[in-house]
Amino acid sequence: MREVVGLIAAAGQGRRLGPGMPKTFVPLGGAALFVWSLRAFEAIEQVSQSLLVVPGGYEQQADNICRQAQLGKLSKVVSGGPTRSESVYNGLKALLDNTPDIIVIHDAARPFVISQLITDSIETCAQTGAAIAALPMTDTLKQVGGDGVITTTVDRRQFYQAQTPQTFKFDLILEAYQQARQSNWDVTDDAALVEEMGEPVTVIPGSPNNFKITTPADWQRAEAIVASNQQTRVGYGYDVHPLMEGRALMLGGVRVPYERGLAGHSDGDVVLHAIADALLGAAGCGDIGQHFPDTDPAYKDADSKALLAHVVDAVSEAGYQPVNVDVTIIAQEPRLAPYMEQMRGQIASILNIAPNAVNIKATTNEGLGFIGRQEAIAAHAVALIRRYTTL
Repeated sequence: MREVVGLIAAAGQGRRLGPGMPKTFVPLGGAALFVWSLRAFEAIEQVSQSLLVVPGGYEQQADNICRQAQLGKLSKVVSGGPTRSESVYNGLKALLDNTPDIIVIHDAARPFVISQLITDSIETCAQTGAAIAALPMTDTLKQVGGDGVITTTVDRRQFYQAQTPQTFKFDLILEAYQQARQSNWDVTDDAALVEEMGEPVTVIPGSPNNFKITTPADWQRAEAIVASNQQTRVGYGYDVHPLMEGRALMLGGVRVPYERGLAGHSDGDVVLHAIADALLGAAGCGDIGQHFPDTDPAYKDADSKALLAHVVDAVSEAGYQPVNVDVTIIAQEPRLAPYMEQMRGQIASILNIAPNAVNIKATTNEGLGFIGRQEAIAAHAVALIRRYTTL
């Protein structure tokens, strides 16, 4: 059986977008741009592993993002070079210890590549040695002289707009890159190197949505596509625990200095428990009691941050990801304002969302009821989650 590896080129800086970070690290629909392509390759049975090439200095950040995205086929994050060609060549060299049969090279700036396009390119490459996705030109082409005057109208039927993936027998594209370095070939894509060697490259039909994000207008188009294909769901959670002596007070994953803590089978963190129930409810995954029963000794004094991380995994397995949460803590004492930013940071980290997507409010019960008598602390939470359909 042939081994196929995906190489995601994400080393460009994307200065035309001007976001203050490499273009492919900018979140699109809640995930870094390069994650979209990696997820597409995750779904391809023929692909055994993927490589990600990023700008030098961003390797650890990219690795952290990929771990959070649970990309099981990602085997390496490789440092890119000053040009796209240098970056792809670095990726190819990273495979020299165990070379695959076929390499599928794809630009991370094309987030909407579909599975069929990847599999078609693999099958065509297996038969011909090299394949690229491309679209036929639809506009009339004019050749213009230096004086701005049209010299001829070109037959557009002979011209195509190249896309990625561009897929090759590994030995062929490696040799092409090695020759390019020796001969100083100046080309704009991988297929052109193979063409310079005199080897045939077969075109397969591309996709109009497989466009490259280059300008702010492209980004707006991408966001519009995401918005038109996303589904959102809302969940609500509530938890309350009595206060007791001899326990640390844990709220929102933060230890709050106080003379008493919250009783419970775990650490009693009502904030994280309420968020967990809200997320589970939104995803239709039951409730926190089903996932962590208080009859199970494994969860005795458990860290609620770990429990919430498990809930995030369960929500992810159901096909959703958190978008934002809103929490209200009801406590007569202690004063919680000094700890709210730290709580937001903890929760945002576990949910893999921005801190400004976590809102925490605190209120007293005006001295009424068991909370007003300082016998307990409660929390309410609302969570929004998002699911994407196939683009």
